[in-house]
Amino acid sequence: MNDETGARLRLIRTPTIGPVAYRQLTARFGSAAAALDALPGLARRGGGAPPVPPPLAEVNRERERVARLGAQYLFLGDPDYPPLLAQLDNAPPVLVWRGDLTLAARPCVAIVGARNASAAACRFARQLGAELAAEGTTVVSGLARGIDTASHQGALGGGTIGVIASGIDVVFPPENAGLQEEVAIRGLLLAEQPPGTEPRARHFPFRNRIIAGLASGTVVVEAAPKSGSLITARLAAEAGREVMAVPGSPVDPRAQGCNLLIREGATLVQNAADVMELIRPIDPRAVRAPASGYAAPPPQDADDATRDRVGALLGPVPVPVDELIRQSGAAPAAVQMVLLELELAGRLVRHAGGRVSLA
Repeated sequence: MNDETGARLRLIRTPTIGPVAYRQLTARFGSAAAALDALPGLARRGGGAPPVPPPLAEVNRERERVARLGAQYLFLGDPDYPPLLAQLDNAPPVLVWRGDLTLAARPCVAIVGARNASAAACRFARQLGAELAAEGTTVVSGLARGIDTASHQGALGGGTIGVIASGIDVVFPPENAGLQEEVAIRGLLLAEQPPGTEPRARHFPFRNRIIAGLASGTVVVEAAPKSGSLITARLAAEAGREVMAVPGSPVDPRAQGCNLLIREGATLVQNAADVMELIRPIDPRAVRAPASGYAAPPPQDADDATRDRVGALLGPVPVPVDELIRQSGAAPAAVQMVLLELELAGRLVRHAGGRVSLA
């Protein structure tokens, strides 16, 4: 087995190492193997105990399980890694996939919405999925009940991607077992979590960022004001993608989220033609991910004075990294290194929108 592949898995499966830390470590040290060697020193400078990577035997067992399931790994930086997804600062360092990976290279549209959706909304999502797939567009959703299920069902004949919050071999909800297998055979099934992982509440926002990141635009069809679908829409907007919403009755709570999105600037759409009009100018094939896999300068060593200045600016309230750079007066790469050291030491939490706080 390839040693660097095993080192990549050991690095991303290490506690306290998330997608941002993974990108920064591999950019700074050139390989996952070298990054693993550097972890103890970095964590000590951050004031904490070094994180313990899983042993190689453990990740090799994971790799064998992935192979038995008929799945494969896709690493950030691989030629087939979706370029739009690679643009995210917190793009998944590794995905497990089954199906037709070329579907992720086509123009993609995400369709999301309520799990307890109305019959009319499910019918609309099914029809929208079918019409978009017939146009050569890949429909992306999360294999949840309601709108997700309907959009996958509509798009199965033309191309759909299911992104799940569990391991590739775990079905949730249970009634979608048949649909999930169909997506894996006729479309593309993606999972960020290792095989055998049961879905937890904390996994769904990570799943949602992949859905939004794969797509040129996200369509919301029925959603409550504080739903996961609106989180996906917000993530799409933060990534600079189109956000679209289907209007609904003001007396139906399931339509309030969509109507709110439209009031805040999302594009009102009523059919596939409206969606295609918005996404046609954006061709994912024209996008190129950064060659290094990390758009910002790689972290560089920081001195104690920089650590003190950055540490004094941090607190329990999330603050943008750009603000830390501005107020500290330190080089961006040095600030990134201080934050990386604190994260590896378990003392830093990364939030959406490039914000950080002390744990």
